[in-house]
Amino acid sequence: MNIAGFNKTTLLDYPHHLAATIFFRGCDFRCPFCHNSSLVLPERADNTSVSDEDILSYLKKRSSILEGVCITGGEPSLQAELPVFIEKIKQLGLKVKLDTNGNHPELLQFLIKNQLIDYIAMDIKNSLSKYGSTIGIPGFDTGKIEKSVKLIRSGSIPYEFRTTIVKELHTKQDIQEIGIWLSGSSLYYLQSFEDSGDILCPNLSAHTKDTISQFQKILSQYITQVAIRGL
Repeated sequence: MNIAGFNKTTLLDYPHHLAATIFFRGCDFRCPFCHNSSLVLPERADNTSVSDEDILSYLKKRSSILEGVCITGGEPSLQAELPVFIEKIKQLGLKVKLDTNGNHPELLQFLIKNQLIDYIAMDIKNSLSKYGSTIGIPGFDTGKIEKSVKLIRSGSIPYEFRTTIVKELHTKQDIQEIGIWLSGSSLYYLQSFEDSGDILCPNLSAHTKDTISQFQKILSQYITQVAIRGL
């Protein structure tokens, strides 16, 4: 498996749980604001790899202390062996949170059906009308994204939707469209863009705190709980 990194302990990546985080390399999107470009672009990879056997060995030793594991990337659903790997984690008695871009609903459905994940965090890149330009794929068909949203919302697994807000990419109209699209959802996070030093494209910037607060008010008309991260 193409594992690029392993954070042994975190209180941030899995809400309300002491967890470890596994970072998978590779992604099928090219979002200009991506803060993990070294996990997305092969030419920026440092070729560092972590053995899945070593990770499982560590998790087994710490299973009485850790509560869960966050699986992120890149885009972890690109890994063909992901279900088997997650099953091994679950056998240790640990909860699993999956971070995903939602472009692989069939795998998502399999993981949910087989009770292999306990929490889903799906990135909502932008309004449907601007999805392609926001993920760096002009003309992108959002059908799989919409299918994943419906699947997540219709299931019984706790979830969150989240959007990284970039001044050059997100307008009030986009936020309004997202609100209508996700109307009735339970939890949504607005994440203020920050330049990590490892972003895909330079010269992007964050909206002001006031503007993001306005976005929060717009979304709160449609979504049960809307919160802000990164401010």
